[in-house]
Amino acid sequence: MNARLIPRHHLVAVAAALVVAGCEDDGPNIDVESSIPVRVEPVGRRPIAEYINATGTLRAAAEARLTCLQSGSYELQANPRTGVPFSMGDAVEAGELIVRFDNLEFENQVSIDSKRLQNTVSQREYDKQKVLFQKGGITLRELTDAERMAIDARYGLDNARLQLAKLEVRVPFDGVLVDLPRFNPAQWLETGTDLGQVMDYAELYAEISLPGVEIDRVHPGQEVMVTHYGAAAVDTLTGEVSQVSPVLDRDSRMFKATLVIANDSLRMRPGMFAKMDLVVASKDSALVISKDVVIDRGNVKIAFVVEKGIALERTLEIGLSNRLEIEVLSGLEAEERLVVEGFETLRNRSKVKTGR
Repeated sequence: MNARLIPRHHLVAVAAALVVAGCEDDGPNIDVESSIPVRVEPVGRRPIAEYINATGTLRAAAEARLTCLQSGSYELQANPRTGVPFSMGDAVEAGELIVRFDNLEFENQVSIDSKRLQNTVSQREYDKQKVLFQKGGITLRELTDAERMAIDARYGLDNARLQLAKLEVRVPFDGVLVDLPRFNPAQWLETGTDLGQVMDYAELYAEISLPGVEIDRVHPGQEVMVTHYGAAAVDTLTGEVSQVSPVLDRDSRMFKATLVIANDSLRMRPGMFAKMDLVVASKDSALVISKDVVIDRGNVKIAFVVEKGIALERTLEIGLSNRLEIEVLSGLEAEERLVVEGFETLRNRSKVKTGR
């Protein structure tokens, strides 16, 4: 059977025609750059503060151990506000009686009644001698002797009262009973026995160490925000710097500062580890954006805004900053639509779609 050969140039023409036909079947051309989904928020004005960050342990403004000053039988007193014996966690007032000791032998040795009578008699005798001296009935020496006896009797009574006061354990200031060991009623305790501890932590203080480079930015009276680790932000308290050391530690190159923190609600407790933010600068109204939306390109910081479906790159001049936010001095305007999500793959003039 004879086969008829097709010329090569005919085959090339047929192939080209097929390619053209195939392209025509694909339909309309598709834009190679699709729109990138982003989320935007308007740029707004709000307060901002710049901080120096530190950590430290909170301590009570005042604390004292309660100690047995004179041996005797232990008697825990009733809390006048509850009617039941004092217990740990009770609020107490300055001078309030917490424990009393009974020791009849000691009380007899002090003989307060005898001292009281001696004081009364000596004072009356001295008053009588003064009248006689004014009338010329006694000498100055006799008056002086009467005065000395009256003074000795008064000192004797005062000393007796001080001795008997050792049988009573009273709190020295308003505070909270944070420790109260349990003893049996009428249990005999010796002098020096620890009876508990009271703290006043309506005001707290903390000693912190700060880098030497910050020493010129820290001064007494400076505001401090104090937050306990693990606590919600709502539990942040306000305090201030009370003292600042003027020198650096020669080994650590750090300097010390003391903070005082108002804790009227007693939400924070002595011994808690807390973070302290010392406010070194602040503004009541500034263009503020999240640090998370700023792209750092070496010495240049940029962000993206959206106008008519197009992402526009903006170079930013930065002012105050903290862990979460920065102030924008130039590069953005209030109410511009700032890209807050989806900016990672953007380029200047990228097509975007908003809504997520």
